[in-house]
Amino acid sequence: MKIVTHISFSWCLEMVNRKRKWPTVIDLFAGCGGVTEALKSRHFRVIAAVDNDPTACRTYRMNHPAVRLYEKDIAQIDPADIKEELIPDEHLDLLVVCAPCQPFSNQGKRDTEDARARLVLHSVKFAKALKPRLILFENVPGIAKPRFVEVFRELSKGLRRIGYRVGPPVILDAADYGVPQRRPRCIMLAKLNIAPPTLPEPTSPKGERVTVKQAIRDLNSLEAGDADPNDPLHFARAHQAIALQRLACIPKDGGSRSSLPNHLVLSCHKEHRGHPDVYGRMHWNDVAPTLTTGCTDITKGRFAHPKDDRAITLREAARLQTFKDDYRFSGGINQIAAQIGNSMPVGLIDALVSTLREGVTDNT
Repeated sequence: MKIVTHISFSWCLEMVNRKRKWPTVIDLFAGCGGVTEALKSRHFRVIAAVDNDPTACRTYRMNHPAVRLYEKDIAQIDPADIKEELIPDEHLDLLVVCAPCQPFSNQGKRDTEDARARLVLHSVKFAKALKPRLILFENVPGIAKPRFVEVFRELSKGLRRIGYRVGPPVILDAADYGVPQRRPRCIMLAKLNIAPPTLPEPTSPKGERVTVKQAIRDLNSLEAGDADPNDPLHFARAHQAIALQRLACIPKDGGSRSSLPNHLVLSCHKEHRGHPDVYGRMHWNDVAPTLTTGCTDITKGRFAHPKDDRAITLREAARLQTFKDDYRFSGGINQIAAQIGNSMPVGLIDALVSTLREGVTDNT
């Protein structure tokens, strides 16, 4: 018995020491924790996270209780306090910055005066205090557009001033990296003292992409208003009768509202050809469209199930964002949909791990 106890203690000590050697990470604008989830599963040690959304923070704590979560406005946080509390005698390895994307999104107003457009600049004070070996920036492609050139220039200048080499913004599609969803993202790396590594080549280019069918086909078929008793996230919205009539007229597997008879066309659509994906169905053998905060609402995009006459469920949305089924979410249906839609796909971060590991090696 003593031998078993000794071996067990030694093994535990070895695991603790090994984990201490894992690259350290701070996750800014962490949301519900998709980035943290991916990095933890690949032996990165996420020591702290920052977000100010109460519901997303509840989700984060449910899944990552050991991470020090700062639930407050990032402008009110002094990163020197984080360093003193968590890593007083070492540099940080990786800083992840997934600032709110709404100011830069094609779905939003793309308002250059939106205060959220400047939140990304707070990363400079974190870089100055924590000296991470590598910084990963992620956002929608719109952040690199000319209208936001001043924000982008100020960010790059601030980082260069404290010793960082800033790589170019690169647009990647998550669908090219094993995610069953068409989701273009702007990725930029900055490395202390030397040039950052290059981003990886696609792992699932066109013709090899993971499809909607592969992601959700094993889930139970549901009618509107039904729920899977074994999965609290797999329940279907109870649509109004007129919505069900419309869905019944839209062809399975990728059909659109263009198939609706005239008496079922929404008045606002009769003189308007835009927003063609509203009431559209996903294709079984293609990737899903970009999931938004309204990803379980058929009036917000192509979010109808390929076969069933209903919107996709929260579980289906989570699968399309590559969350595992054991990941837990806090909040009501709209709050959870927003968390899922706002998250960076877990699978995309997973695909970047080799590059991130290269980037956190000792600087020369």
